[in-house]
Amino acid sequence: MIDTVLRFIFGDKPPAELPERVRDDITRQQRESEMLIGWVQLGLVLTFATLYALAPKTGAHAMFQPVPWAIGAYLLFTVLRLISAHRAFLPQWLLVSSVIMDMGLLMFLIWSFHIQYEQPAFFYLKAPTVMYVFIFIALRALRFEPRYILFTGIAAVIGWIAMVAYVIVADPENPMITRNYVDYLTSNAVLIGAEVDKILSIAVVTGVLTVAVLRAQRAMNRAVLDATAANDLSRFVSREVAERITTADQAVEPGDGESRVGTVVFTDIEGFSTVSEKLSPQELASLLNEYFTATSEIIDRHGGVITQFQGDLMLITFNAVTPDEDHARNAMRTAVGIRDLNNGRTYCHGLGLKTRCGVNTGDIVIGAIGSRERLTFTVHGDQVNVAARLEQLNKEYGSYILAGENTVAACGGDFDFNEVGEVTVRGRGTPTRVFTVT
Repeated sequence: MIDTVLRFIFGDKPPAELPERVRDDITRQQRESEMLIGWVQLGLVLTFATLYALAPKTGAHAMFQPVPWAIGAYLLFTVLRLISAHRAFLPQWLLVSSVIMDMGLLMFLIWSFHIQYEQPAFFYLKAPTVMYVFIFIALRALRFEPRYILFTGIAAVIGWIAMVAYVIVADPENPMITRNYVDYLTSNAVLIGAEVDKILSIAVVTGVLTVAVLRAQRAMNRAVLDATAANDLSRFVSREVAERITTADQAVEPGDGESRVGTVVFTDIEGFSTVSEKLSPQELASLLNEYFTATSEIIDRHGGVITQFQGDLMLITFNAVTPDEDHARNAMRTAVGIRDLNNGRTYCHGLGLKTRCGVNTGDIVIGAIGSRERLTFTVHGDQVNVAARLEQLNKEYGSYILAGENTVAACGGDFDFNEVGEVTVRGRGTPTRVFTVT
């Protein structure tokens, strides 16, 4: 029951602790917020000084002028704090001390008004400068950390209670306390209820801001975790697939898919098993990383999306995850680019790699398959199977690119295709005309 109430008030807790790199980024943002708070406070103290300079000095003949001293002390403290913020020297004890000093100096400034203007102590209770208390509390929201809002509000409440108490005890014989609101407004009397209203207002504003920032902070942390997960996910699947999953209106479920006409390219390294036998696991990983980095640049250039890695095999799709009206031509440009890239090129350890490609165009389904606990986002369908079979047929024809008749038709006359025959792909009854490209 208590957990339900706390969750209703403060929002759901983030599902996990933020990664260290995310916490470091938040810390950097908070340091920048402290700089902003410092500059705003500097603007406020300069405003105090300007208003004091322009206001008539009814107590100017007094020997001691407390307001300039209070403003000067506040200006000095603000400048020192601003320097500390820019030098990134803001430990927690300094931040808490800063909150207390900020509010203490503001209260001292308000308190000094009755001396400056040679009035009884209750005079400062009606000073409009008390409204700056709310500005100071709101400023702490810029750091986006609820505890400092709470510290500021508590300091303000304690400070104002002390201010009211001082008025009551300053002149015990004539405390000037009244319960009449009219007397309060038209005379120098003190209305305790009015001061209680101020204290309650400070407390309520502090509480509301604290809860609001805490709820927002928890929502932000959840969003940061999701964004971090999506960013990390995009390193294991394509950025386009990650965006499609994370921006979906509803959670992706098994069987969710979309049918469209697209082009699929299967790639495979020729003689990869032989190459693998000659290298250690670390050397093989380095080789594949260099190979995939080089081929990925070509794939990205032509708008392809690597939907799946499997060993040395890549499944590349066009007009599946991202729209591409010229998907067949871009797929062929990618296949030709990969073939040309590997002509005469050597990778780490002085090895040359040849890539076989199978290209086919037709109706495909892009979506999630698997169980509710484990899903794979990929393409499937009869035309995908044909592309996979075409890649394997390169061994029989001694070629490096084989394309299906649908791809050839969609490309028009942009490539020099040569028909190499008809094959019946396993699982299909209709023969498929197969073409290579020169």
